Amino acid sequence: MKVLFEDFELIVTMDNRLGNIEDGYVLVEDNIIKDVGRGKPQVDGVDRIIKGKGKILLPGFVNTHHHLYQSLTRSVKAVSGAKLFDWLRFLYDIWKNIDEEAVYVSAVVSTAEMMLSGVTTTTDHLYLVPEDNEGVFDAEIEAAKLLGIRFHPTRGSMSLSVEDGGLPPKSVVQREDRILEHTVSLIQRYHDASKYSMLRIAVAPCSPFSVTGDLMMESTKIADEYGVLLHTHLAETVDEDEYCMQRFGLRPVDYMRRLGWLRSDAWFAHLVRLSDEDIAKLADAGVGMAHCPSSNMRLGSGIAPVTKMRNAGVKIGIAVDGSASNDMNNFIMEMR
Repeated sequence: MKVLFEDFELIVTMDNRLGNIEDGYVLVEDNIIKDVGRGKPQVDGVDRIIKGKGKILLPGFVNTHHHLYQSLTRSVKAVSGAKLFDWLRFLYDIWKNIDEEAVYVSAVVSTAEMMLSGVTTTTDHLYLVPEDNEGVFDAEIEAAKLLGIRFHPTRGSMSLSVEDGGLPPKSVVQREDRILEHTVSLIQRYHDASKYSMLRIAVAPCSPFSVTGDLMMESTKIADEYGVLLHTHLAETVDEDEYCMQRFGLRPVDYMRRLGWLRSDAWFAHLVRLSDEDIAKLADAGVGMAHCPSSNMRLGSGIAPVTKMRNAGVKIGIAVDGSASNDMNNFIMEMR
């Protein structure tokens, strides 16, 4: 299918060679931008023309961290003003009942709202997987296909229950052998590594306080074997800092380094609680980060030192994060 965007007042290309284009056009064929230029294009067989009189055309935004299912529990009054750990403990008891229909509906709602604010590519960190109900991943992939967004879902997981020293209750964790087996199965069924791919899978154990070090290390082996990315939450709050020091004798970044996670194919959500030494280690490793400003503010986690990280060379992305800690899916608000 060929779609022509024409007569735009300004096309912002984000390309130093092309620059900004006044009175320009963009030609898209299927999911590929084929041509960008000034004036009227010489092209035949266009299926749809979108006029941009008085409008500015921007590249689509990339949302680098989300929990799509949380659109079902946004604006919950009982946890208004709660810090992350208390917020999670309350919501785990609701989220444990999630099923395919809930994931599908919430993914459609979240994705549609993001697309209305300019997002054309998103990831999702679905770490809540009811035992024996792994169809939730298929459900969110079908939702993404329905809306036509470029999708990078991650096989999230939790395996360390409160009984074993973690934060989540037993009702929301899975066995690690099951997690690893299903992760490989998802990659084999869905991951498309080709150029312009619309669907790629990443591996994403949830956090230092909800999975074991063994699962973190086994995840890196899967990433190496299948050439997929790694993702997790890291250094989000003071509570996480204290948990890691008490349990591992290390702060979160050093714990990740010990597990082999400081690598260029890994990206971390939040990265709020960082020292200058942490930032240097992250930059040297070539990692990426997903900056979630609204969520960090809503939960009182703090302000991520993104200027320091950017100056040090850390790859920075912006993210809306889950709607339960944001209450919306508006990428423009995150940039603001």
